[in-house]
Amino acid sequence: MMNWTRDEHELRLAYSDSLIECARTDGRICVVEADLMGSSSATRFQKLYPERTIDVGVAEANMIGVAAGLAAMGKIPFTHTFTPFATRRCCDQVTLSVAYARLNVKMVGSDPGICAELNGGTHMSFEDVAIMRNIPGMVVVEPVDTVQLKKLFPQIVAHDGPVYLRLFRKNAWKIFDADAEFTLGKACTLRQGRDATIFATGMLVREALVAAEQLAGEGVDAEVVNIHTIKPLDEQAVLESVSRTGCCVTAENAFAANGLGSAIADCICAARPCPVLRVGVEDRFGEVGKLDYLQATLHLTAEDIAEKVRLAVAMKG
Repeated sequence: MMNWTRDEHELRLAYSDSLIECARTDGRICVVEADLMGSSSATRFQKLYPERTIDVGVAEANMIGVAAGLAAMGKIPFTHTFTPFATRRCCDQVTLSVAYARLNVKMVGSDPGICAELNGGTHMSFEDVAIMRNIPGMVVVEPVDTVQLKKLFPQIVAHDGPVYLRLFRKNAWKIFDADAEFTLGKACTLRQGRDATIFATGMLVREALVAAEQLAGEGVDAEVVNIHTIKPLDEQAVLESVSRTGCCVTAENAFAANGLGSAIADCICAARPCPVLRVGVEDRFGEVGKLDYLQATLHLTAEDIAEKVRLAVAMKG
């Protein structure tokens, strides 16, 4: 059995650490917030770089407009607010002021999906991945733990164009060792297998690994691939994996439609048709609850993934 531990530090601290580290050598980096600096830990950045920090108040659309203006002047602004406000509320500003103008704005949406927990259904934006991946030129990233966030962060800064970073704020399950390396836009295989592939992102990566271990005890050899960059999708890695296994299951803390699952399905249907099943939130709103309860209620558990793998393998046969 795997011995699971939580990250020593919260992901939001890893985020502010990364901001500060990159800002030391890059004067273009600045922060634009919408009255949630404590939630993102950006107050640590503000203490060191007050002249590079702007809090626009509870005005998310204005936050994006200000960031776009800064980017047009050569800055690299990082915006942050909770996921529904970062996507649903200011979709038009993100689309036109940032993406259409091809501006270099990095947008952080925190507490994605069920991670909103006690804030309830109004704050559970399951559609944010669908919104952002459908905006031309947008890069969509969801790190699993602090190691992956810190390794990907300088690449996010270096990327010339808009990026949407889906950020779990608290202590995530530790998946990667400190020496792990990642490349923006390239998937990483966590476990090799021959019977089915599980493509997972964010907090569902740990559930995928637990499911694979459970399935191994049943004689089903599941491959687990972490898709940390949802867009652009690493199509080569996806097709190479399903060519070996012949079927797959996608797992994400978002709507099962139009997110990672749809991106994988589009890729496979166009080039290498095989059974594709999805684990994600179905057509419903969220509700108040803690993570364990919400995972069980919305069917985002290791057992839900394992059951879909069993079905996919049977379909393949």
